[in-house]
Amino acid sequence: MELDAVRTFVAVADTGQFQAGADELGITQQAASKRVATLERRLGVRLFTRTARGVRPTIDGQALLPHARDLLRAAERAIAAVTPGRRALRVDVINRRVAPSTALRAFHRQHPDVELDIVALVNSDATSALAEVASGTLDATFRSLRATSGKVPGGLRTARVIHDRHQLLIGPRHPLANAASVTPADLVDHPIWMPGMADPEPIGYYEDLATAFDLTIDTIGPMFGVEALLAELADSPRLATFAGEGSRYLWPESYDLRRIPVVDPTPVYPLSVIWRADNPHPALPGLLDYLRAGRQATPGADIWLPAWAH
Repeated sequence: MELDAVRTFVAVADTGQFQAGADELGITQQAASKRVATLERRLGVRLFTRTARGVRPTIDGQALLPHARDLLRAAERAIAAVTPGRRALRVDVINRRVAPSTALRAFHRQHPDVELDIVALVNSDATSALAEVASGTLDATFRSLRATSGKVPGGLRTARVIHDRHQLLIGPRHPLANAASVTPADLVDHPIWMPGMADPEPIGYYEDLATAFDLTIDTIGPMFGVEALLAELADSPRLATFAGEGSRYLWPESYDLRRIPVVDPTPVYPLSVIWRADNPHPALPGLLDYLRAGRQATPGADIWLPAWAH
């Protein structure tokens, strides 16, 4: 069915007159009559019967009316979904528990009028995510850009906006459970368990970190979910994992897990926001300004970054 014909049918039904319906749509009465006649031929039924004061829907017209309204609402939603300024700003945060997601939640609290569509491309690598941005499927994504040392393809732009400080996440039976802080040197004899990684970016980063400080970081093995990981940590005298300062995890109070800052130096996971240079979405500049202003850490003597991130 032609949407213009459906829209005209609804307007005439609501006003009770062809002329009034035509005026509402900014067309002539003749054009309105023609659209309704076309719709009637398409459906094989009469939609209106004439009265002394105008027209009213027939039984078939009354049956069609709620579905016609639904169709127009669906069309409006479809148009809004692809219209910059009307559709939500679509941002990939990689994982809903990590620093980019935390940053977007904070942005939304300050700017509740900005509609966001938050997605988490957990199993997509940087190349795939950047392709989504380049094609316009995403307005922005967060990546470390390890493979390209911070470079992005032509037409895209990037800005380093997050340096996510590491914390050691351990249970109450771990030998370091009562430490106020730990150094990378303190962790040499304590293996770090980070199962289930598939993305080359974090895998490469943790390989760099392990090499720099002679750490044992195990990224191999199945991941049965964050809840299972936290339960294992709570019950183990040996297992530990890294958690970013900007990551958010919840666990039962009985687990008594501890988040201990890693210092002297503090390893940080670098994340850049990537967007398309010609993206016209009016909410994007405000998000970028917010992210730049809220950068979590500045490289210095107390911060460790891999060589490719400098």
